[in-house]
Amino acid sequence: MSIILDFHTHRPDAVDALISVDPRRFDVCPGLWYSVGYHPWDSVSSLTDDDYALLERCANHRQVLAIGETGMDRLRGGDLAFQATAFARHLQLAHRLDKPVVVHCVRAAQDILEVRHRLGLDDVTLAIHGMRSNSHVARTLLDAGCYLSFGEHFNEEALLATPLDRLLVETDESPTNIYDIIAEVARCKGLSSQQIIEQVDANTRCLLHLDRN
Repeated sequence: MSIILDFHTHRPDAVDALISVDPRRFDVCPGLWYSVGYHPWDSVSSLTDDDYALLERCANHRQVLAIGETGMDRLRGGDLAFQATAFARHLQLAHRLDKPVVVHCVRAAQDILEVRHRLGLDDVTLAIHGMRSNSHVARTLLDAGCYLSFGEHFNEEALLATPLDRLLVETDESPTNIYDIIAEVARCKGLSSQQIIEQVDANTRCLLHLDRN
């Protein structure tokens, strides 16, 4: 099985990557891997039961390894109550399917953890994509069992606070090559790019249950 180094991207033809797709635009290509979810910016207040039924159908596809991206954003995305409701629906689905959740989190770490805890779903694993927050927020998320995914721009102190076994890397919407991002992460960590590649491969296999597929 191919490895997944790029934990989160929106490029539809990306290889060795987890491609994030809205269920309404889910079009499977053989050999690629996906996460599916409704982004908190995308009018989550108007989602219907039919939309969530579509999400579940897509999430059951064998090439879908995670739920998301979903989450909460205090700077953009509308009413936080609607965002919390949509996030909760994704968490409940992830729990039923035993899949992790790719989380969009902007100044909402406590909100996200509180929703998960209120639902009694602390066993659902969260992977915070595009981690740019400071080391205090990073430690809060790490203490809650989250993985942290770092892209082209990141807070070096937060990266240094992240244990190697919780580390992920991503391109998101950046045109930067994933290997260039890995090189920057390696430089910050004082390791070689190959060491980061091997660690990220191990982490994604564990998080995404790749050995089951």
